[in-house]
Amino acid sequence: MTDSQRDIVLVVDDSPETLGFLTQALENSGITVLVATNGTSALSIADRITPDIILMDAIMPGLSGFETCERIKAKANLQHVPIIFMTGLSETEHVVHALESGGVDFLTKPINIDELQARVRVHLANARSVQSARIALDAAGRHLIAVSSKGTLLWTTPQTHQLLSTTASGDALLTEIGDKLAEWLESDAARQSGQTEPLTLSPGGELSVQLQFLGSVGTDEYLFRLTTTDHPNQGEVLRQHFGLTAREADVLLWISKGKANRDIGEILGLSPRTVNKHLEQIYQKLGVENRASAAVRAAHVLHQF
Repeated sequence: MTDSQRDIVLVVDDSPETLGFLTQALENSGITVLVATNGTSALSIADRITPDIILMDAIMPGLSGFETCERIKAKANLQHVPIIFMTGLSETEHVVHALESGGVDFLTKPINIDELQARVRVHLANARSVQSARIALDAAGRHLIAVSSKGTLLWTTPQTHQLLSTTASGDALLTEIGDKLAEWLESDAARQSGQTEPLTLSPGGELSVQLQFLGSVGTDEYLFRLTTTDHPNQGEVLRQHFGLTAREADVLLWISKGKANRDIGEILGLSPRTVNKHLEQIYQKLGVENRASAAVRAAHVLHQF
């Protein structure tokens, strides 16, 4: 396995001894390890390099592991990353706190290496399955939205996020969608009777959307398909505005949606090398030096439509 293909684990712990111990054990398993000694540093690293999994010390000076986990899970680009807590505390309330803050598992110190490696393998496999499913949805161009029974937005495909963000009332639209879906989901009789009529919303008269219930896809997670005839072909907008090839426009569109090169390659069926070559041409045509600047310019153009 090449370095670019190796799984990346971010280890967050204020103990140098623990960091050294875990780093050696994980690297011996063929894993690339990033380290952070506090929550603030962990957030900074995760913003720059998306890890495949995070091992988080629960009790640290400054931001606790629980607080750090909550902040990570609040970031759309990091919500899918599994977080395993590590602590010497095994009381039930700490286990509950770890899970409520967004953790997927809990290891008690001193860490047993065999147990650690086994759990990391399991959660990496689960994360890959979820990510592959999301990438498949992205590639299919589906406008999907998942909410809880209370109407809380759990996730959307990039197409949905981009569509709603192009309107001045994007936040209001999301709020209304959540409220209306919560009302509908409370009506057990409606769902049990097989009612499939879509909900039609048009907040502020800007954008008319329909939401079709597709089913329950997890514990307190309900999936809906969003449809509208009012949105433009975004790839074509970027192609014409910047003088890009069709493939360059596709790559730029996914950059504007926050996708990493690896995900873009999977979605478009391109090798990482080919994605990088397209990026070089995109930067030149847009007159920018990095992907962040390219994403900003693309978003500015798309928001005009």
